[in-house]
Amino acid sequence: MTSSAGTPGRSANWNLPNAITVVRILAAPVFFWLLLADDGADGPLRWWAAALFIVAIATDGIDGHIARSRGLITDLGKILDPIADKLLTSGALVCLSILGELWWWVTILIIVREVGITVWRLVELRRGNVVPASSGGKLKTVVQAVAISLALVPLWTIVGDWILWVNWAVMGLALVLTLWSGLLYVRDAVRLARSAGAAS
Repeated sequence: MTSSAGTPGRSANWNLPNAITVVRILAAPVFFWLLLADDGADGPLRWWAAALFIVAIATDGIDGHIARSRGLITDLGKILDPIADKLLTSGALVCLSILGELWWWVTILIIVREVGITVWRLVELRRGNVVPASSGGKLKTVVQAVAISLALVPLWTIVGDWILWVNWAVMGLALVLTLWSGLLYVRDAVRLARSAGAAS
């Protein structure tokens, strides 16, 4: 495989957008520690954890913009980018459930969907098919990021407990979009399987 500039695809994988994605992956364990270190108390570590999550998840848009504007989109980036997002978001959901701030069944449903789609992507990659994030998947990622950010930032210490109702509503929307976009991927998987069967 070669890039549009004629450079071997393997070397083209080492670019700025992919480097940003790798940094996002490496930031995940630091975020987990900050959030869990003092049992999720509404102190400085909680604020730092929330800030790190927001900055890390925001780089998704930054590396995507750089990749598109500079023609640096690679197959590696298409795989690493959703993995980085899923690591951050799924890890954040697990931490919130550990802290007793989010129902485990919500976390489990979302993670099962995320892991399932990621495994399917990897299987298709081995078959030579790269499955990029769909529009529904991208919307789901944005809403998940907003919902988790609201859950992480202890705004209730500033504006009162009413903000928790907003948090739960946005998290509910994120859950619905997660399941809906997952069903769309299942539909696409069935279509790919039928196409492969017809071709054989």
